Amino acid sequence: MTINIGKSGVNDNVIEEIKRQLKANEIVKLKFAKNIARDKDTYIAEIVEKTRCKLIDVRGHVAVIYKKKP
Repeated sequence: MTINIGKSGVNDNVIEEIKRQLKANEIVKLKFAKNIARDKDTYIAEIVEKTRCKLIDVRGHVAVIYKKKP
C-alpha cells in the first residue's frame, strides 16, 4: 500500500490513515510530494514516533515503514 503525502504535510488525518494501513498491511510506502521532500526526514520521524512503526528504507521521495501485526 502506498500513501501519498502532499503539500499539506503530515496531519492527524494522515497519521490515522497510516495507522489503519499498518494494521491491515504491516508494510506501507509513504510517497512524499516533491515540494515537501526537503522536510521528509522531519515528517518520517514524526510518523515513526506517532505510529510506533519502524523505518525500513528511504529512497528518493519514498519511505517504507513496517509494523508487526499484534
